[in-house]
Amino acid sequence: MLKSTDETVLHCYPGLIALVTAKHGDVQKIMAAGWHSYISYNPPLYGVAVAKERFTHHLIKESNSFAINFLPAEYAHIIEGAGKLSGSDGDKFKRMDISWKTGEVINSPILENAYVAYECEVIDLQSYGDHDWIVGSIKRFHQDNTKFDGMLPNLMNLQLPLYLGQSNYLIADSSTSKKEILLDI
Repeated sequence: MLKSTDETVLHCYPGLIALVTAKHGDVQKIMAAGWHSYISYNPPLYGVAVAKERFTHHLIKESNSFAINFLPAEYAHIIEGAGKLSGSDGDKFKRMDISWKTGEVINSPILENAYVAYECEVIDLQSYGDHDWIVGSIKRFHQDNTKFDGMLPNLMNLQLPLYLGQSNYLIADSSTSKKEILLDI
């Protein structure tokens, strides 16, 4: 039974965590983001919520670009580190031994172990409460085709780390049951 409350109820998990990368000049950062979404298929637009106090936010504003990266479950420790380690304690890329390459269209790092990544150019930034919603026009896609079956992830070749909260993950893979829901009206 539902109970009414004035307390904030946060129910957006389980879900994929995006790793947001940004670079301006010689400074680059990586952060974990749980609040992100495709906004448009054509043109391809992607949005991410970034707290204003994050240094990555500053780099995105200065460079007018960012990358969105998704890692398979075997790299969940990088997702955790990107979310928990502070960039003020040193370069997270070096600290976690993250392999990356420079984007082809923008200057942000593209994680080499990502199964999919998007290079985005900022087209809008709006403040909503304690976060800014940053919208990027996807300028280049990167995809490991061995991890996909057409447009869908191939769970025979990919384990998806679905974040449950508090450093816990549900691993979706070939052993996870799928159920097709058919509408019978």
